[in-house]
Amino acid sequence: MKAAKQLIRFKDKTALVTGAGGPMGATIATRLAAEGASLILTDISGNRLNGTVEKLKSDFPDTVVVAHRASVVVEAEVEEFLKVAAARLPNIDVLINVVGGIRGGELAEPFMTMTEKRFNDTFEMNLKGIFHLVRRVGHGMLARGYGRIVNISSVTYGGDIYQPEYGAAKAAVASLTRSLALELAPKITVNCIAPGMIATSVLERVNPAIMNYYRDRTPLQRLGKPEDIAAAASFLASDDAAFVTGVILPVTGGIWPSL
Repeated sequence: MKAAKQLIRFKDKTALVTGAGGPMGATIATRLAAEGASLILTDISGNRLNGTVEKLKSDFPDTVVVAHRASVVVEAEVEEFLKVAAARLPNIDVLINVVGGIRGGELAEPFMTMTEKRFNDTFEMNLKGIFHLVRRVGHGMLARGYGRIVNISSVTYGGDIYQPEYGAAKAAVASLTRSLALELAPKITVNCIAPGMIATSVLERVNPAIMNYYRDRTPLQRLGKPEDIAAAASFLASDDAAFVTGVILPVTGGIWPSL
């Protein structure tokens, strides 16, 4: 049997990936590099970002990688990051908005005891990066007549007893994806991935009972892997998905996002 041929779907294309120092962002960046993309990477942690870059240089020495530490929720840092990137890779074809999550503390917090700061911080972390980057990168995509934007929501966007503010923020990401898909068509496609429980270092902060709850109700009876999300992201960012826009794609092992 012949070995499967490596896809080269991003030759001569540049992809920007946020959160590239984390397990999901780094895996998406690796998948896009393997498929021929030049990369612009950022993360709030310079050390994590450097780790991703070193691994990419080792595995894909011919890939052009521009990396710059930034918080995508801070407008001035986004502007500085894009200025640095434009010096080497001025045209961005693909934008993958990975940054999201819950900032600090326990992953699960009842709504009735939640602080206003936690509520506000969660919405900012999951939405502000999309706001800043789409507004800046999208103009160039529209001018060139081509662009692919992929956002990361969550299976919890349908509502979740354990993470009410996170579910609401991810529902906003899903809704914003649909709105942007309509506004930026026909030149730019905008799609969204809704991951289930993914096996990353974040799970060290998850109560085992919650983790078992998600795994046991998953038809495929396992947690997801970052590679599962990277495969979906590379598809939605490629020309194989040229007739796909406004989609919220569950990558959940069979759980459907719903109340």
